Amino acid sequence: MGSGRTRMLTLHYNRRMPATTAQHDTRRTALEVWAETQLERDFVVEPITGDASNRRYFRLRDGQHSWMLMDAPPELEDCRPFLDVTARLRKAGLYAPEVLADDLNQGFLLLEDLGDELYRDVLKPAEVEQQYQPIFTTLLRFSDTVDATGLPAYDQARLQQELDLFTTWYAPDHCELPLAQSEQQDWQLISRLLIDTAQAQPQVFVHRDFHSCNVLYTRHNNPGIIDYQDALRGPITYDLISWVLDRYIHWPRARVTDWYEQHRQSLGLSVQSDEWLRWCDWMGLQRNLKVLGIFARLAYRDDKHRYLELMPRFYQYLMETANLYPETQPLTAILGQRPCVR
Repeated sequence: MGSGRTRMLTLHYNRRMPATTAQHDTRRTALEVWAETQLERDFVVEPITGDASNRRYFRLRDGQHSWMLMDAPPELEDCRPFLDVTARLRKAGLYAPEVLADDLNQGFLLLEDLGDELYRDVLKPAEVEQQYQPIFTTLLRFSDTVDATGLPAYDQARLQQELDLFTTWYAPDHCELPLAQSEQQDWQLISRLLIDTAQAQPQVFVHRDFHSCNVLYTRHNNPGIIDYQDALRGPITYDLISWVLDRYIHWPRARVTDWYEQHRQSLGLSVQSDEWLRWCDWMGLQRNLKVLGIFARLAYRDDKHRYLELMPRFYQYLMETANLYPETQPLTAILGQRPCVR
């Protein structure tokens, strides 16, 4: 070790993480040894509740400073996209964590700690316009400042693959009602409609999971941005609807459409208001169909059932929006046969 001192680590276990698992976690031990080699000091380790991926996070503290550790097993997760997108965001003046050290062979990253104040936890309805201003500024930078050159495209195949999560996991596993043969043609028409609309939009940097639990309220350079390793070059409305149609916070449609229009004007796009609204609404349909599919897959394939409680909100978003347009009435019928009641 760089310090030449006896290694003394105090482990604070997350209540959701069995102590026996942590104690016999040889990968975690290797991660901590590597971190101490980088920092050359003793620290306290605090596991952070993980996300839906195979990555794990730990906060390190030494009494005066703190850091974040990412554990991404290389056979399951590739750290290179995270490093690439981090550089793009920071170059654009956005607050992504500085990468202090990395070991791609082991899948270890040592990161700046942006804190733990999620936007979800600090939002106050009476102050939301003020609190959302830095968010909308960030969305503008995604579109006009962050370099999207060379990022994977949010292309037809990817959009269709995401839509198919609904028919592969939500309908048959969550609702126990696969699409009937008579519904298949309607599903194909809806899919084509949503994909064509997404591809007709300007294609820009897309965070892809931009919501109130992946954005941190920070004391300087607010907001802090995390969990962006799956970024793509895709539709300009995607991150906007991800934020506004949040999984934890529901806003009246009148407020949502006001935000849509304000953002259109800030972007300076030539697209008319009604077409822009359709872009936003139909992008929301695509994304929320995907979300229901992902949450069902997490529950029934990966045994991560905590996401089931979030599903009714996305079902509500889908029904409210699909009911607004004659072209999407077939989707209303498909959804109506498969209510999200569990």
